[in-house]
Amino acid sequence: MEPAPPRNGARRAINNAAATLSGFAVDFQLHLDTETVDHCHPSKPLCAQETDSVRTVLRQMQAERTGVAMVCHEGRLRGVFTERDALRLLADGRNLDAPVSEVMIRNPVTVRKTDTVAKAISLMSGGGFRRLPIVDEQGLVLGVLRSSGLLHYLVEHFPKIVHTLPPSPHYKSADREGA
Repeated sequence: MEPAPPRNGARRAINNAAATLSGFAVDFQLHLDTETVDHCHPSKPLCAQETDSVRTVLRQMQAERTGVAMVCHEGRLRGVFTERDALRLLADGRNLDAPVSEVMIRNPVTVRKTDTVAKAISLMSGGGFRRLPIVDEQGLVLGVLRSSGLLHYLVEHFPKIVHTLPPSPHYKSADREGA
C-alpha cells in the first residue's frame, strides 16, 4: 500500500522547508568553495626519515598518537606511511625492521594550504583517504589534513545553519491531523 500524498497544508510546509534549506545549502556550498584547508584544523605532521625502520616509525606514531607518518628527506615529502599500511605488513608477515622507504606510499596525493575545503573533500572521498599531507610549493610538509579535522570544520558550520533557520510561527495545518 502506498503512503497517502501530503495534504495541502503539509505539502506547503514541506515546500517552504525545502526552499529554506536549499538557500542554506547554497550558502554552505559557497563556504566549501572559498574557505581553505587551513580552516579545517590541520594537525602537526610526524616526519620520519626514509632510513627509519618500520618498527621505529610505528613506535613514533604510537608515541605521537597519530595514524600517519610523513616520510621526508630534508623536510620534503617523499612518501606516506599509515596504520593501514602497517596492518597489511603484519598480515603478510613482513619484516618490520625494513626501511620505511620500502613500504611507504610514494607520490601521495597532497593539498596546499590555499586549496579549498571542497577540493580536499573531493580528493579524500574519491581516493578513500582519511588524511592528506599539506605541502608548500617546494614540497615541504606543513601539516596533515585529517578527516576528523574536516568533520570538526563541518560541525562548526552546521549549528549556524540550524540556529538561523526561520521559525514557522503561526503555522496551522489547514486540515485536521490525527484521528
